[in-house]
Amino acid sequence: MQIGFYFNQTRCIGCSACTVACKDWHDIPAGPEKWMRILYKETGKFPEVFVSYRINPCFHCEDPVCIAVCPVEAISKRKDNGIVVVNSEKCIGNEQCDSKCLKACPYDAPQFSAEVGARMHKCNYCLDRFVEGRLPICVEACRTHAIDAGYLDDLKRKYGDIKETNNFIYSKRTKPAIIFKPKLK
Repeated sequence: MQIGFYFNQTRCIGCSACTVACKDWHDIPAGPEKWMRILYKETGKFPEVFVSYRINPCFHCEDPVCIAVCPVEAISKRKDNGIVVVNSEKCIGNEQCDSKCLKACPYDAPQFSAEVGARMHKCNYCLDRFVEGRLPICVEACRTHAIDAGYLDDLKRKYGDIKETNNFIYSKRTKPAIIFKPKLK
């Protein structure tokens, strides 16, 4: 079974409540490290401007490339649910391995804090909440209900199987566990 995310791009207003909730829940200090990010895209010219937002957590890919490039095997995929986890204690840091996991990931999910030698962290699907039967904190914090999470097959039955949207290209190599309701121009 594979967990995943659903994102309704028509509902997201770019408020970053999901990002703030994630940083707060995981005690991530202020700075560049964000396990959940909101990406913004604007096209067109006034008066015909098109704006869209998109979440960018770790998509817990079905075939994550970050695992293969980690020189110390600090990244693994849980067989029972597909959650990609990091053992930050095993990570040798962004200076020694040259951030190979970040460079390999097409979605820039691996995150490093600003310090020299920082170890990799990333969205872990709120594993502590998941084992209690709860949704990730980003889902709970989204006031417009633009994010949902669960087993990918259940999400597909509920929402369909659209794999691409504005500012996102589905990687057939990694197979990110995400489905969308795109915002159309």
